[in-house]
Amino acid sequence: MLEIPPQENEEQKMSEKATTVVLVHGAFADAASWNEVVSGLTARGIPALAVANELSSPSRDGSRIAAQVREIDGPVVLVGHSYGGAVITAAANEADNVTGLVYVAAFAPDEGESLQDLLGRFPANDFASGLTPHTLPTGTNAGTDEVWLSIAVDSFHQLFAADVPTEQAAVMGRSQRPIAAAAFEEKAGPASWKRLPSHFLVATGDQAIHPDGQRSMAARAGATTIEVDGSHAVSVSQPKTVAEFIASAV
Repeated sequence: MLEIPPQENEEQKMSEKATTVVLVHGAFADAASWNEVVSGLTARGIPALAVANELSSPSRDGSRIAAQVREIDGPVVLVGHSYGGAVITAAANEADNVTGLVYVAAFAPDEGESLQDLLGRFPANDFASGLTPHTLPTGTNAGTDEVWLSIAVDSFHQLFAADVPTEQAAVMGRSQRPIAAAAFEEKAGPASWKRLPSHFLVATGDQAIHPDGQRSMAARAGATTIEVDGSHAVSVSQPKTVAEFIASAV
């Protein structure tokens, strides 16, 4: 009698494929901020992709990232830095192949929270004083404008990347991408970290997101957590440590 081999279900097929790491940058940065982390992951045999983040709102950016993640054949671990943490939290709700979340000095909002809500719960720092507003056309409705924010170039090193070499930080400051101010006010949707394994790297020298805020978000997510003596730009200043942490999550 001819025996028909059992068919693998989708979960079995997924488990046999390599996990891809998708890295999402935050505000005042771009995908190049992950360059050395990508190198560290690929050297370990882990496929990694740093994607461009529009920085318009967590829900819109999350949907765009999710669309790219769904194109990947196999499981994906999403990694978010700073504002990118809010984006991966949203994106994971729209891509069934996401198997884990890694937050690097990032926001991990709960449902109904805005980033401004989270910032307001912990001691204020000097970060807001370094922000510069820009009034730009929306590109959708003629005659309507919206406010985007960047960090003043002369404040970038101190506030964002204090442990990055001066010349490198100067280039980062002059090539930063601004974020829509409204992105800080949008209320988050369902918190995907409640159902997915989560990891959190706390940057103890962070001048953008208070370290106690990072610790609080990590604790409520039940995340596997490490603390690193680094600035908000820890993925640039300590890429080997960040890559090793992400690899442990994979």
